[in-house]
Amino acid sequence: MTQTNLFEPRFQNADKAREYLEALHWPHGPVCPHCGSADDQKRLKGSKHRPGLVQCNSCRKQYTVTVGTVFERSKVPLNKWLLATHLMCASKKGMSAHQLHRMLGVTYKTAWFMAHRIREAMKADGGPMGGPGSDVEADETYYGKDKTKPQSRMAIRNMNRIVSLIDRKTGRSTSIVFNGSFSADDIGAYLFTNVDRRSRLLTDDNKAYRRPGQEFAKHVWVNHTQDEYVSASDTTAHTNTVEGFFGIFKRGMRGIYQHCGQNHLHRYLAEFDFRYSNRSALGIEDHERADIALKGIVGKRLTYRRTGEALAA
Repeated sequence: MTQTNLFEPRFQNADKAREYLEALHWPHGPVCPHCGSADDQKRLKGSKHRPGLVQCNSCRKQYTVTVGTVFERSKVPLNKWLLATHLMCASKKGMSAHQLHRMLGVTYKTAWFMAHRIREAMKADGGPMGGPGSDVEADETYYGKDKTKPQSRMAIRNMNRIVSLIDRKTGRSTSIVFNGSFSADDIGAYLFTNVDRRSRLLTDDNKAYRRPGQEFAKHVWVNHTQDEYVSASDTTAHTNTVEGFFGIFKRGMRGIYQHCGQNHLHRYLAEFDFRYSNRSALGIEDHERADIALKGIVGKRLTYRRTGEALAA
């Protein structure tokens, strides 16, 4: 296993961090984020220009490697951005904004906003999971309080419903805060968008899965209401993988983050999905996971206004 030294130059020096980011995004030289040209790009040097400034002679615009990314227009030194990204990627259950605030030497408000920008970079852009010969597990759980729902005496009805999918072949997970009624039509629309219908669908005995399950290569469910967690006739038929993911998510949310506003829950889910989909068991180590997140910063601007004014860590 390759170990990452937190005293490496890219974590200590802003110029070294910029050079590392340039090597990651521009392996063959600068590419203009404004017009997409890779030809006739001129690096501007000297005391009158900030480090890393490049001019595109095709569109005549200037840029740096952070333009068009979640790091754009940030006054936080780039080496602190790279260190924060590494820490969030290397911590299995996440890292709170208070911890980042103490370790990076930035204000809590800045650390909170940095963490949300990094979560934005972690969002997956992949297509439907599964395919011929693939098993996809689907299950739902509950977390936090959904303030949009009328209050009920049954606590579970007052909570946010989360639906997660796990592709066993690739190890990839994807999750959403499910705001629908969880009818066959609503869950079916989500499954058809995110799962290749040539896959085998594995669920519990929730009846909402029955009708959409008929559209897949095969639908197998285990009867949790009868304490069946692995099918007696087929030991590969279970939802234990996705329930294991829920365990990691809930331990992280309760032990690390503790408080999460309902309007930010989808971002925390994206963070846990990212680490799970790029975990060590799949051969992806901490530094590789951080590099994948750094490659995902492009085209994902996130302003403070979009994150909401309430500070939730």
